Amino acid sequence: MAFLQCEFHSDVLGRACSMNVLIPQKAATQIGMDSAGASGRAEYPVLYLLHGLSDNHSIWMRRTSIERYAAAYGLVVVMPSGERGFYTDMAAGYRYWTMLSEELPQIVRNLFPVSAKREETFAAGLSMGGYGALKLALRCPERFAGAVALSPVTDPRGWFEGHERDGMREELERIFGSAERIVSNGDDLFTLSDRLMKSDAPKPRLMQVCGSEDGLLPENHRFRDHMRRIGYPDYRYVEDAGTHNWEFWDHYIQDGLRFLLGEREK
Repeated sequence: MAFLQCEFHSDVLGRACSMNVLIPQKAATQIGMDSAGASGRAEYPVLYLLHGLSDNHSIWMRRTSIERYAAAYGLVVVMPSGERGFYTDMAAGYRYWTMLSEELPQIVRNLFPVSAKREETFAAGLSMGGYGALKLALRCPERFAGAVALSPVTDPRGWFEGHERDGMREELERIFGSAERIVSNGDDLFTLSDRLMKSDAPKPRLMQVCGSEDGLLPENHRFRDHMRRIGYPDYRYVEDAGTHNWEFWDHYIQDGLRFLLGEREK
């Protein structure tokens, strides 16, 4: 795999941005690295891999072996910086959703050898990034074939009630405006999944994972129960011993890749 640290300009945000990118590279002399997936294709499948609230575009490379895991699949991995914006067009701030969902894929296709096919486009992330990955799949089902959400935020509306008396409430208001605006602005996963089920649009494959000792477990249960109630097809929920930490995510991103791309594994 080749590892690129990319600085690019976003017209949507009006400023310079950062992303890390992994690209398959066929190599015969790398010790301890499997490059079997690097087939020399003109275009590779692509995974948009999103970070959590306290991190940035560098964190997946620093905390996991995502480069090694992705190598066998012949997969381009794009890790953009979403700052603390919840991958949302903020009520008072930047349009992170528009950048992520519309502008970034165009930039990536212009710069790197990635496929534009739906069946070769995926999203994944942890915590805030898990929320972003689910939103990409549910709002853009015609472009994303699947998503994996690790310990995801699934119900930001509930955060308004849970943070009534601390500084997080002010940040939530800058990001989302209000609990009601989360629904009207297309940022509520429950509403998005309902709409998708009532439409003729394709239904991306979804995998949701949460640790049994994770503080986000109650809202993960709410979303799990909702998805089961509406009968969402090809939806997998996994709960295992663990907390909100990198040991858990490093393990389950491997399962997530198998869920999305298992048939490509050598």
